[in-house]
Amino acid sequence: MSSENRFGFEWNKYNFLDENYKLQFERWVFPFTKNDFQGKKVLDAGCGMGRNSFYALGWGVSSIIAFDYDMRSVEAAKRNLADFKNAEVFYKSIYDINWNSEFDIAISIGVIHHLKDPKLALQNLVGSLKSGGKLLIWVYSREGNEIVVKFINPIRKLITSKVPVKTAYFLSYFFSVPLYIFLKIFRPKNRYLNQLKNFKFWHMHSIVFDQLIPEIANYWTKKQVEELMEGLCFKEFNVSCPPNGQGWTGIGIK
Repeated sequence: MSSENRFGFEWNKYNFLDENYKLQFERWVFPFTKNDFQGKKVLDAGCGMGRNSFYALGWGVSSIIAFDYDMRSVEAAKRNLADFKNAEVFYKSIYDINWNSEFDIAISIGVIHHLKDPKLALQNLVGSLKSGGKLLIWVYSREGNEIVVKFINPIRKLITSKVPVKTAYFLSYFFSVPLYIFLKIFRPKNRYLNQLKNFKFWHMHSIVFDQLIPEIANYWTKKQVEELMEGLCFKEFNVSCPPNGQGWTGIGIK
């Protein structure tokens, strides 16, 4: 199964909103704030079940178009965004988008690092922006994820990305249960793990499952993300670390 299909299983299972999703969204898009989104036309690329679109809409965007390449994800997003008349959700591949110079902001959170051709995806997203529009991506970082890169990623490559997704879901309990117990007993120095400490078990398990199932998962250095964003018709771009110390947020201005 492709990563899109495997994530479709995930978002069909975890298709509801949770209060901690708002905190995650705020940290993923930092240093953007509510003021950056108000009144803007936004594209959400790889929307999953629509949680990031939901909170962007809560920040007063003028409209949002979200898309994903799995119908289970699309249907979940449509349900979660049903109360917003200024939101549309489409089934579409990031490689085939045809919007041109339409959006003030394009966001793609947790998507680009799973793609076979991330550069083409970014080129398409830049093309969807108006002049002066802003692209914001959040991707996995190598820094801060050393344990995942050294121990979990090899298991993903060899086993959990290849077995049936329901089997991977079961196997992920062998990681999420010990992690949950560890975080309830100890207070690690890692800022991201301290954030997870306050999550419900199902949420922690969904994150572990999310790490184990994709066909592709790149953990990039800051330099690699900067190289990825070079040559994309940006007037300027910047790569920074979110407040939880995990991942990279890249922002480019067209």
